[in-house]
Amino acid sequence: MRNALALFCGLVAFGLGQIAHAQGKQDFTLMNATGYVISHVYVSPSKENDWGDDILGKSSMDDDEVVPIVFSRKERTCDWDLKVTYEDDNSSVIWRGFDLCKVTKITIKYNRKTDTTSAIWE
Repeated sequence: MRNALALFCGLVAFGLGQIAHAQGKQDFTLMNATGYVISHVYVSPSKENDWGDDILGKSSMDDDEVVPIVFSRKERTCDWDLKVTYEDDNSSVIWRGFDLCKVTKITIKYNRKTDTTSAIWE
């Protein structure tokens, strides 16, 4: 029984290590604190001209929702651009040059008085 328990613990530890090992150093969490629903999120290397596919992987991102953005471990680029599109009017906002090798969380906010969208990162 002791050997079976040790084997189980070893497999769990190995599995968790594999999950952590498979994630890229550019992984971050995105928080929508705009007061609006976001319909699309795009993340592209800063040196690229194409946004690629919507990375939400679902229909939308509600206000106050947090979504993990996970990269392949094979990805080496640190500098990325971020684009979000709002569901209500299809308007978009773009930020350039996030160092995702250092950033772990990006919070998007909207100020109604000044009609500006901003991003705060940690």
